[in-house]
This record gives sequence, structure tokens and C-alpha cells, in this order.
Amino acid sequence: MVEQTLINIDDCDEPDANLLVTEDDTPVDNLASARQQRLLVSSLYSSCQNQQFLAESNVGVYHTYGEPAIVPDIFISFDVQIPQNWWEKQNRCYLVWKFGKVPEVVVEIVSNKEGEELGKKLRIYEQMRVIYYIVYDPSQQLGEEIIRVYRLHGRYYVETQELSLEQVGLGVTLWTGEFEGRQDTWLRWCDQEGNILLTGDERAQQERLKKEEAQQLLDEERLAKEQAQRRVQLLAERLLSLGINPEEI
Repeated sequence: MVEQTLINIDDCDEPDANLLVTEDDTPVDNLASARQQRLLVSSLYSSCQNQQFLAESNVGVYHTYGEPAIVPDIFISFDVQIPQNWWEKQNRCYLVWKFGKVPEVVVEIVSNKEGEELGKKLRIYEQMRVIYYIVYDPSQQLGEEIIRVYRLHGRYYVETQELSLEQVGLGVTLWTGEFEGRQDTWLRWCDQEGNILLTGDERAQQERLKKEEAQQLLDEERLAKEQAQRRVQLLAERLLSLGINPEEI
């Protein structure tokens, strides 16, 4: 069961979203991070179709009214859905007081030493009570660890060696392969058994391979049957050449 931090606003008016900066059109900082973000988000939506959740990259999360938004590289919030009119000002970003809860999982991708992933950002997510905070450092800018997983324990984060996010039924792992034409090592989601969550393209390719293997099996069976029939025919012809009627044998 996913633990949720619920936000209730009692005896006060809901903050006016029109006063918030819901987007500033700032681009993602590098191509590698952008592609990694697409992989993480797309694989969730293609593999977790029976769950209700919101997974986004570079979308502002307003957690405290009067404070600026924090913009995770990736966040996942379960049991929520995007409002129907997502072009309205109050629906363009993740307002915690609108959704009623904070995201359960946040991922930050390190590209330099200036992002404060282990400092200011960690403290903000800790104060927000995000259950799992993942820092992915592919170029080891912050030390030798490529993946750091922090789990909320009471009021504070505890770094854990476990890559399983048990409370949300997910895990993370490193995977070497090709995504969008790029061969590299990627951060991937997996299930509790360690199976990689596939993207839509990977699922389609998997289905094509299954169909090709099934067709190959049928072709092999057909060829084996034709070869057996040919051997029977050659044997019958040989017997006839010797004056023996195969039907009388």
C-alpha cells in the first residue's frame, strides 16, 4: 500500500494559481538527460496501464504556497489524474494543494556539480515527504555512486542500498542497450522481480519477434512434413522400379 501525504487546506481560500509561474519555457539542460527522461516516462505509461498515476519530466511542483516551485527531472504521483482542461492556469503544473498529495517518487539526473541534488533539493523533497528520492549520476559528478536511493524514514531521508521501491511496487536498475537509436547504459524502471519495464517500441518489437518465431516454427513444421512426404514418395518409386507394389506391403 502506498503511503500518501495528504494536504488539507482548512478555513482559508485556495491560493490563486494565476499568481504562480507555472512554466517559464526553460529547456532541458542537455540531450542525454532529455532522452533519459523520455525513457523513464514512456516505459511507465506503456507498462503500467492498469494503474492510475501521473509521471512527468520537467514539470513544476508547487509544494508550499509562497515558495517557488521545484522542478524534478522526473516525478511519479499515484492515484491522481490530470484535470480535463489542462490548459487552465491552475492545471498546467503540479499544485500539491490541488492534487491533495505530494508525489511518491522523484528522480534527479546529475549533469554537473551545480544542481544541489544532495543538498538543497534533497532537503526540499525531505520536507515535502516524498517517499523515494533517486539521484542518478551517470558521469559520477558527485562521487563514485551512480545511483543513490533515499527512502523517507520518519521525518528524514535514509540512503539505502536497496534499489527496490517496495512501497510503490517498482525498482530501478542500470541497463545497457539501445533507446531511440542510442546505445548506452540507461537508468530503467523494473518490477519487484527485476523485470525491465518496456517502452511501447520495445513491446512492439517483442510482439514482432514472437510472431516471427511462431511463423518460423510453422515453416519448419511444414518443411519437415514436405520432406517426409517426399521420402515416402521416393521410397514408393523405388519399390515400383523393383516390381513391388507399395500398397501391397
